[in-house]
Amino acid sequence: QVQLLESGGGLVQPGGSLRLSCAASGSIFRISAMAWYRQAPGKQRELVAIIMRGGSRDYADSVKGRFTISRDNAKITVYLQMNSLKPEDTAVYYCNLHDMGGVTPRDYWGQGTQVTVSS
Repeated sequence: QVQLLESGGGLVQPGGSLRLSCAASGSIFRISAMAWYRQAPGKQRELVAIIMRGGSRDYADSVKGRFTISRDNAKITVYLQMNSLKPEDTAVYYCNLHDMGGVTPRDYWGQGTQVTVSS
């Protein structure tokens, strides 16, 4: 099985920064994308940032210019650098890995890490 272990969440003041990490391990065949999602209370889970196999990136409009997704292929780790944090960024953040190289495509999810932005 593939496991995604997240870290880096916490409590920060508005305008502060956090860096989330997600390290993958297990039987991974071919990564097509890694992404960060978030879910706030009473809201649907939304895509925050994604990095494709070829290196292209996309961001939700609400975080564009403030968040940066990156990866370390050797460590099979994806990061989310979050700057200029706002209270509306408060949510549980989930790491996602899409594996398209096996018998069937598979999605794997991290356990979630809480990010709270409050003064």
